[in-house]
Amino acid sequence: QPEALLGELLEKIVALLPPAWLYPETTSARIVLGDRAFKSGGYRQAVQSLKADIVVQGETCGFVEVGYMWERPPLDEGPFLTEERHLIDTIAHELSVIVERKQVEDEKARLLDQLRHADRLATLGQLGAAVAHELNEPLANILGFAQLAAKDSGLVGQTRQDIERIVAATLHARDVITKLLAFARQTKGETTRIDLNCLIKDGLQFLQSRCAKSGIDLRRQLDEALPQITADRSQLLQVLTNLVVNAIQAMPNGGCLTVTTSAKDRWVSLIVEDTGTGMTEEVKERIFDPFFTTKGVEQGTGLGLSVVRDIVVSHGGTIETETRLGHGTKFIIRLPVAPS
Repeated sequence: QPEALLGELLEKIVALLPPAWLYPETTSARIVLGDRAFKSGGYRQAVQSLKADIVVQGETCGFVEVGYMWERPPLDEGPFLTEERHLIDTIAHELSVIVERKQVEDEKARLLDQLRHADRLATLGQLGAAVAHELNEPLANILGFAQLAAKDSGLVGQTRQDIERIVAATLHARDVITKLLAFARQTKGETTRIDLNCLIKDGLQFLQSRCAKSGIDLRRQLDEALPQITADRSQLLQVLTNLVVNAIQAMPNGGCLTVTTSAKDRWVSLIVEDTGTGMTEEVKERIFDPFFTTKGVEQGTGLGLSVVRDIVVSHGGTIETETRLGHGTKFIIRLPVAPS
């Protein structure tokens, strides 16, 4: 029954075992697989039992056990026949084959799902890049004319405010397009040797006023002996900005934001840690998925962390996340030290 669920198969199999033994009326059986147990009807702990391991790819993942609820006279192996030992070993082997087959089917399904997801992302990237390129020119015109109109000294209060809103909305749209192009890998970076501490100091200058307005204590713990890295400066600024803005949005009632650098074993680390709302495990598993967001429409597009991960990976680095719901989140980025 290849289409049946594994649990259903094991329930049926364990029900077949007691009638196959010499004293079926006093026999109980169970199959244990990982943390799941399947027992025959009226199961009671056996006082005398036969047991065989379920081995999949060289590792024991469970066992099958058949036993008597009351003591029986001795035969070949305790109260059991040699044929019963052969039988339970054969059952364990067949169960190993079934479990391994199910694991292969599950892995195949998982890989197919990943392939479909990758195909959707590729299509989405191509579409996003095309749309972004088409929107760039009209947005530039809107922004240019709005900024030009804002310079008119004869504007009254409400009109000036409306034009400022147009400028702000256009800048937001341009930021979304930049992220789309980065996501679709349509923008090229220029790598140079960079002092990460200097980049962080420059980047935080533009964000510290926003932290102050939100009641957030911004702390820097920078390793002064930090070696240089090879990277694209604008892309790393984008990484820092995205992580810091996310941290600010995660602390609506204020808190502490700490940016740390360190070096170890030819790797430079950048850590951005907040004391905000944190995340559930379900959200943590999806934060790097493109367009996944828990924020409102006005606060995020769901591309920020996806772009961050892509930038870090393209620089030969890694990114890890540590979080506790209600206690904050920590992003740990490691980048290779520049060759001497």
